[in-house]
Amino acid sequence: MRGPHNILRLIRTGATLERTGAMGVVLDAMEAPAPLRVAARVLGWPFKWLGEKGDPALPPAVRAIQALGPAYIKFGQILSTRPDVVGDDLARQLRVLQDKLPPFSIDEAKRQVAEEIGQPVSEVFSEFSPPVAAASIAQVHRARLAETGDDVAVKVLRPGIERAFRRDIDAFYFAANVIEALSPASRRLRPRDVIEHFEGVVLGELDLRLEAASASQFAANTADDAGFDLPVVRWPYSGRRVMTMSWVEGVPLGDNAALDAAGHDRAALSERVLQLFLNHALRDGFFHADMHQGNLKVAPNGDIVAFDFGIMGHIDEYTRRVYAEILFGFIRRDYQRVAEVHFEAGYVPADRDVDEFARALRAVGEPIFGMDATRISMAKLLSYLFEVTERFGMETRTELILLQRTMVVVEGVARSLDPRMNIWNVAKPVVEAYIKQSIGPRAAASDLWKTALVMARFGPRLPGLVEAALIRQAQPEPERAPSPWLARLLWAGAGLCAGLGLGALWMLA
Repeated sequence: MRGPHNILRLIRTGATLERTGAMGVVLDAMEAPAPLRVAARVLGWPFKWLGEKGDPALPPAVRAIQALGPAYIKFGQILSTRPDVVGDDLARQLRVLQDKLPPFSIDEAKRQVAEEIGQPVSEVFSEFSPPVAAASIAQVHRARLAETGDDVAVKVLRPGIERAFRRDIDAFYFAANVIEALSPASRRLRPRDVIEHFEGVVLGELDLRLEAASASQFAANTADDAGFDLPVVRWPYSGRRVMTMSWVEGVPLGDNAALDAAGHDRAALSERVLQLFLNHALRDGFFHADMHQGNLKVAPNGDIVAFDFGIMGHIDEYTRRVYAEILFGFIRRDYQRVAEVHFEAGYVPADRDVDEFARALRAVGEPIFGMDATRISMAKLLSYLFEVTERFGMETRTELILLQRTMVVVEGVARSLDPRMNIWNVAKPVVEAYIKQSIGPRAAASDLWKTALVMARFGPRLPGLVEAALIRQAQPEPERAPSPWLARLLWAGAGLCAGLGLGALWMLA
């Protein structure tokens, strides 16, 4: 329940933020107004002694989040993709948040695995190692299937993690309501929508069957992508709390020395990782939304291998076309068209001046295009674009934020491999190919054909539907019956007034 009982949880959170020195950092990053600052200090400072100490070696915000536990760690990771909410500096700090926690016992892991697959671990696996990685939600064990001898990775949820997350998410909703009440300006950022997005992400990760399904769909979409591979889901050994996938050897994409020693071409890998992401986002509308170095390896044959499918992004076909046109407009430096696309999509209110918006976009793009290739940055472009769209009244769109921030993360991965990569030259062929396929005459013909197919499916019912619509149009609208609750409230009010009147008369008598 999202009620006042959550105040106790918020007090604990505020006390930890105060004790670790993170309170001021967070409030400054959010540019919190005075009422919100006062409320935060009241919840934190008097109870500072109740807060968790955390690891003094970490930055204050990261220190506090790690001390508060798994739900806050995951929330911190989600917020690292929302610089529009927490600011660029804090988002950068949260991106380095290490998702490492003490593992739970191997006996508990084996018990959960046996419950999910309905067989003792010793019968299914000839080997089952201690945890090789422990994260906020689950931990991973390396194992070997007894039947085939194949090496696999077994992911197991932490015990009691569902209840802990639901309790903390409840408190997050309460906090979002308080923030919106105390800071009307924050409503543009839609704090409750941010929490709702976080809840959807987390609930998806708490059912490993959904993650396995995401991995399976991602594999089907990318089966023909050259130089890209995914581990295979082993469905017979997977369930709600356990997911088993093939084990893939490889060099971490963030270890440049190891990549060089293995003879991999880092410049080629840099271009491939960016183009793969753009293809998945634009072509498929389904992309890996957590593509940092820790979730990417390079196999011995040179393929890029992705892991951890708990956070996947999805965008519909219309939004993909809009996003591609915006990107393509910037690549061609056609700022008038970029502005028009924002208005056509309804991202910017119609009462604003499109020409003025185009000039503002030119002020965003031109300085970046004048830079040397090593300094051109999608991160800077998006940061400036956020400022401009905010000034013109554009509301935060969660699906675009996730897409754009993943783009920034992928750019960081690509630049870590090849600092001299020109992001525009690498992105241009992918975006151009998508534009030709989805916006040209062929795309228009495809859209008309799809529309015709839908009409054909409804063909036998069309005459009846048209007749019913015409009849409704010809008939006057029936008067709406008054709400029974209104009458009840009126009677209750009358009774209350009568009672008060009689009481007053009795007192006077």
